[in-house]
Amino acid sequence: MNKGTAIVGFFLCFLAGMGLMWGVDHSANTGITAENGSATAALDQSDAPVPVTSKDPIWGDPNAPVTIVEISDFQCPFCKRVGPAMEQIKRTYGPKKVRVVWKNNPLPFHSHARPAADAAATVFALGGNKAFWKYKALLFENQPNFDEGKFVAWAKQVGVDPQKFKAALDAKKYTSKVDDDLAFSKKVGARGTPNFRINGIEISGAQPYDKFKTVVDQQLAAAKQLIASGTKPADVYVALTKKNFKAPPKQQAQNNQKPKEDTTIWKATIDKDNPVEGPSDALVTIVEFSDFQCPFCKRVEGTLNQVKTTYGKDVRIVWKNNPLPFHPRAKPAATVAWMAYKQKGNAAFWKVHNELFDSQPKLSDDDLEKIADGNGLNWTQVKAAIDSDKYKDDFQKTLDEGSDLNARGTPHFFVNGYRITGAQPFSKFKEVIDAQLAKAKAVVAKGTPRAKVYDEIMKEAKGPPEPEKKDVPPPTSANPSKGNPNGKIVIQEWSDFQCPFCKRVEPTIQQLMKDYPGKIKFVWHNFPLPFHHDAPLAAEAAMEVFHQKGSAGFWKFHDALYESQPAIKRADLERIAQQVGGIDMDKFKKALDTMPYKDEIQKDQDIGKKAGISGTPAFVINGYFVSGAQPIGAFKRAIKFATKGGH
Repeated sequence: MNKGTAIVGFFLCFLAGMGLMWGVDHSANTGITAENGSATAALDQSDAPVPVTSKDPIWGDPNAPVTIVEISDFQCPFCKRVGPAMEQIKRTYGPKKVRVVWKNNPLPFHSHARPAADAAATVFALGGNKAFWKYKALLFENQPNFDEGKFVAWAKQVGVDPQKFKAALDAKKYTSKVDDDLAFSKKVGARGTPNFRINGIEISGAQPYDKFKTVVDQQLAAAKQLIASGTKPADVYVALTKKNFKAPPKQQAQNNQKPKEDTTIWKATIDKDNPVEGPSDALVTIVEFSDFQCPFCKRVEGTLNQVKTTYGKDVRIVWKNNPLPFHPRAKPAATVAWMAYKQKGNAAFWKVHNELFDSQPKLSDDDLEKIADGNGLNWTQVKAAIDSDKYKDDFQKTLDEGSDLNARGTPHFFVNGYRITGAQPFSKFKEVIDAQLAKAKAVVAKGTPRAKVYDEIMKEAKGPPEPEKKDVPPPTSANPSKGNPNGKIVIQEWSDFQCPFCKRVEPTIQQLMKDYPGKIKFVWHNFPLPFHHDAPLAAEAAMEVFHQKGSAGFWKFHDALYESQPAIKRADLERIAQQVGGIDMDKFKKALDTMPYKDEIQKDQDIGKKAGISGTPAFVINGYFVSGAQPIGAFKRAIKFATKGGH
């Protein structure tokens, strides 16, 4: 399983409110209240296997007989999806019977999860429980559109002073709570999100309400027996958690250890059209993949300035545009910078670069026009370039380079080929730069001119890694297909009609078909996930259309299903079939009643599972695996390896 890819991250996610405001210093506050204003009580249950203390955001009465500890990630779509079930639990049982405790587990492959958790922890520290639960709701409501400006605006919206919030967040004043939660998550074996402990009993994934209700009812009965036998209500949680909690197996504990740092020297190329800051004979070259709308790219700028001040002529920085698709203003901003570079050179690029980051998060057309005018650029020409996507190929080139090197998130750096991911502190950069500088000086000592040091290092650097492989059988006529029946590039997709990421990847697939005309045979396999309750019937409906109207009919129905998503219940399926036209509706409705393609669908799932596919969408391209709604570069990289051996 390729844990570095986005969708596997999403799949790992699956596997696996308050009247009294609190002060800033939680150690001085022993009161807990529910949002409805129930009585307070001292809280310290740190001796429980799943500890709960006053440092945790809490909804409900401290003496509630059932405690649900929710271990979650603000960027995880399944953590968002389980929200309605948790709200139903709260409504059904109320704060006297159920208490909900929040623990952070920002997963490493969710680039915005940790900043969101830090922001939420800061809101909790400054605003208490009531502010936290409102902030939590805003984060999930707006997922995944996170940036620093939004974090500040939402803090103000829930009643927290935005200036105090930003100052505390910048200083990382309260973010150690997230570190503590991460350590806790590893200790209890909560690898994925969402993960729950109900009086110590584990529930993993975005399970339906009934699953939670079964365990809650069981624990209410157990608590009632304990209290009847003389246990104080305040002691019930610790007692039941000690009884119910199961420590993770040793192997799992090992798996939860921090992965080893990538010490590989990667072949990070420098092209003649890359903006460069610093002398051409610098001994250390930092290749930066970055995005002008990314708040973490902005945050690391201060660190990079410190690097330049500290190392002077020994360091140069090479810029690679990596405008992420979920940052709608990233490409327009990059277009302004790129036009400055094309027309006026390096110095103009870096000046515009600085002004764009200073402007962030305000990157509207008005902001860009002001920057363009201030740097002698014709705004009419710039706007035309933005609207026409003039530099699409240039940006795609660097996006593909980043994809080849698994540098899909931003910011991402290669220091003489040594990988640094994210907005790391200066100390991390210094550690790596010092080591690489020493190696570079050794190369010079052997006779290599300074200006040739990077080229010399790159000779021994490792090229893009080969994509993961999956062994799946060749497709048959039993599956819907499109494209060239004899195409040399065979893309097999395992997908789910209720999966939002399967829908999200569709434009990428369509673009691939255009970019490789007549070369692709695209094959569909059903893989309805168990927590998508409408997916199995949708798969049956699609297969009935396939059996009636062949692949052409299937793909029309397929496209209409994704267009309708998330409305794909039976009434929607019948409506869509009628809209597609030419469907025998009596046969169609009978198929929905009897589900005659259950075995065919299960066969698709079995093939996928045998190959190690566990989430959707998943693609196998001539044996090479692409997991999730990846950018087009990931697909093209797999195609490159599949057709040319990676060269």
